[in-house]
Amino acid sequence: MGKQKPASIDLSKLKLRSVYDRPHLVEVSRFAKTPRRGASMADWLASLPGFLGVERLRGAVAAIIAARRADRLVGAGFGAHVIKVGCGPILIDLMERGVITALACNGAAAIHDVEVAMVGATSEDVAESIRDGSFGMVRETMQFFAEATWRGAADEAGLGRAVGVKLLNGGFPHTGLSVFAAAARLNVPLTVHVAVGTDTVHMAAEASGADIGRATLIDFRRLCELVGKLGAIAPGGRGGVWCNIGSAVVMPEVFLKAVSVARNLGADLDAMNTLNLDMIRHYRPAQNVLSRPVIDGESFEIIGHHEILLPLLRQAIVEQWDGESEN
Repeated sequence: MGKQKPASIDLSKLKLRSVYDRPHLVEVSRFAKTPRRGASMADWLASLPGFLGVERLRGAVAAIIAARRADRLVGAGFGAHVIKVGCGPILIDLMERGVITALACNGAAAIHDVEVAMVGATSEDVAESIRDGSFGMVRETMQFFAEATWRGAADEAGLGRAVGVKLLNGGFPHTGLSVFAAAARLNVPLTVHVAVGTDTVHMAAEASGADIGRATLIDFRRLCELVGKLGAIAPGGRGGVWCNIGSAVVMPEVFLKAVSVARNLGADLDAMNTLNLDMIRHYRPAQNVLSRPVIDGESFEIIGHHEILLPLLRQAIVEQWDGESEN
């Protein structure tokens, strides 16, 4: 092969411009500050760098506060790990402050919340208990849900309401830490969306498919009605916010169907905003919560551990929210 010729391009003819004239995406005004030791939470939040995740957090907080000041619904669909990592009190506090006005969850979240109220503890080592067939074989939890699903179906209260009322009336020692009990006490709608066979309580002999199906279908129809309230009061107004917290499949799928029902029945959800909080990115929250349903509103995604993100989101809201007096 012949010897390759050297490049003949003349870089001295490049058209250059001054760094002082070029538009910039990063400016020092948005850099992190270093607040003093013992600084207030408001000062600490203000010190965060104004980029990427922080800007999404600030945008989500602004959307939630604006929605509530416009008397729009702020709802949250959540998975079981939100309860399992101790974030139930965060949801309870935001309900009590009038920030969260509707909740929805899968069946596993309901199970862990009930066990927290009953015994102040929940969850088991699945890798260990699955080997001898003892996984999920818990008498009290199975009995509780068999009765709750029957009541939710028979009274047409739905599963979420039946669980909350049963906890309130049960005299359990840790009811004050139950999201379901708080929702029933505050009359905040909380719906449960069950996939039959996914929950340990479905293994019980007393489990009734008819009761489970009817109770959770009542809840789905209630959620469709609630999602229809995410629109703006008037054209150009601020829409509500739907938050998906720690659910990769069930709640994003349920939310998408509820949006379709609401729009089919005439609800204008164009101004709706959505938020996804989870430990990793998943396809369905990205598509079914953040992308497909949102038209003129905004969508926000913040990735990280629930036990860090939820307290941070709550505190950022509390620092600005004046809808309720400070505790």
